[in-house]
Amino acid sequence: MAKTNEDLLRRPLYLIDQRGHLKSDFHHYNLKQKLRGQKPVSETEFEKLVGNLDESLSGSDSDESEEEEEDGRQDSTLTALLKKQARLADKANDSTVDDEDETAGKPGRGKPPLVWFSSPLLPEKTYFGMYRAILTGEEQRNQDLVEVLKKKQVEPIPMPKIPKEGALPEVAYKGPHIFLCMIGGGHFAAMVVSLAPRPNKNGTTMNREATVLAHKTFHRYTTRRKQGGSQSANDNAKGAAHSAGSSLRRYNEQALVEDVRTLLQDWKVLIDTSELLFVRATGMTNRRTLFGPYEGQVLKHNDTRLRGFPFSTRRATQNELMRSFIELTRLKVREIEPVQEQKKDSGSATPTKTSTKPSKPKLTEEEETALLHTSQLQAFVRRSKVPALLSYLKNNNISADFEFQPVEQNHHAPRPLHLAAAQNAAPLVLGLLVRGGADPTIKNNDGKTPFELAGERSTRDAFRVARSELGESKWPWDDAKVPPAMTKAEADKRDEREKKEARDKEADRRRAEEERLQVEGPKVSEGRKQKGNALAAGLKKTPQERREAEERGLTPEMRMRLERERRARAAEERLRRMQGGG
Repeated sequence: MAKTNEDLLRRPLYLIDQRGHLKSDFHHYNLKQKLRGQKPVSETEFEKLVGNLDESLSGSDSDESEEEEEDGRQDSTLTALLKKQARLADKANDSTVDDEDETAGKPGRGKPPLVWFSSPLLPEKTYFGMYRAILTGEEQRNQDLVEVLKKKQVEPIPMPKIPKEGALPEVAYKGPHIFLCMIGGGHFAAMVVSLAPRPNKNGTTMNREATVLAHKTFHRYTTRRKQGGSQSANDNAKGAAHSAGSSLRRYNEQALVEDVRTLLQDWKVLIDTSELLFVRATGMTNRRTLFGPYEGQVLKHNDTRLRGFPFSTRRATQNELMRSFIELTRLKVREIEPVQEQKKDSGSATPTKTSTKPSKPKLTEEEETALLHTSQLQAFVRRSKVPALLSYLKNNNISADFEFQPVEQNHHAPRPLHLAAAQNAAPLVLGLLVRGGADPTIKNNDGKTPFELAGERSTRDAFRVARSELGESKWPWDDAKVPPAMTKAEADKRDEREKKEARDKEADRRRAEEERLQVEGPKVSEGRKQKGNALAAGLKKTPQERREAEERGLTPEMRMRLERERRARAAEERLRRMQGGG
């Protein structure tokens, strides 16, 4: 058999030899090498690899090979070789990654998003923390994070008074800045914020204002109502629909992609000079919108500055971007209890001399149980499963004020009532308060009660209804920031009244439009009327065309009424002619 070349098999082979070569382990191994981006090996090198494999297999455990033979799944030479190389690669990666993570401060797997520091200026057991994500790659590799923090403090930039709808002075663009972007559900919001604060009128260090260098929001109707999901995802799953709504959503998806990419191109200079890029883009369609690939691409998925938001975010709006910026850049102050300190000390114990790498701290049975309860409860809340949630709390003897674990990752919504309010799940809020006995006065780490996290009126009404049903003596409702009580009947009556007013208003509008059409006919703007007269000056419509033009845009009831009026006028005209002729 002639010597083969794995670079597209340039040399011609006889048919039988070619088939045999394509079935060989040598050919399959080189295909794997290409898929991994590595160079193919020659036949001599492949034989050496197989020879080394035989030597290593001869000294392996015999029990394992006997079990494989009994199962009838003895590995082939190629499979054994690939498994051996994979094990060696995993060991090398684990050792290098763990060493780099420990020595260079690089965020590795399982590390919390917050880094905590102590200071003699703070009270005992009180620490302040910051998000790892705000550090660049070079800063994360620096072992002295305190010195990094000192260098990141930027002095305020004094700027002249900015006129309304006026451009920022050039001095605002000279300081460091970051790019923030969110996209999802047809909503897009982007912002470039300067890291150098702008002093306010008071001039205090705690009340410095952020300087927004650029901001923009888009919204397009791309999500299917009540059913959820984008139109493109539905087309891929069930085939293309042919309704008017689906066509509109497809058009809006494409328009949103063009708008976003045009904006990114306009901001290319600001994005290229940004220290960090914070992006939230869930789903393949949204990620493809930002990261392409496409011509003139601005954002690259392999950019080392790219970060995700290390906390929960809501709908993509300008206010949400500003809230996220404040959350990222402000220090967190927390008091750690002695129990937590003991866990911290036990988890950070120095490894023994015989251990080559630090062992991962094992979770206790209580911690594993708390994590399991957290995942189950959060799933029930997000899916609005009221009976299942209350049943789970009762069967597992868990309080409705159970604190989610780990605490650092759930600081915004640390308990079921906070999460239900933030998700605007009104039935869940009412069920947790009335049937579960949840405490509405507990605050999160930002000092907000569950009521203050509710974004919709129906959710806030659930707190007021619970206050009415539980009574004023159950909880200090004023401390929970809950407004005066309201019965469910009052809330339903108010909602029904507002719906009736909306229906009456729409009926009045339709009635007025029908009366106007009967008197004036379809309304045409003056500009369109002049254009129509200029284009059709020499054309005269037939009676049938005039009737169709008059009926265009009318409802079936209005068409029937118009037709009855036409027939009545025609009958009157015939009677008049008959009387005149007689």
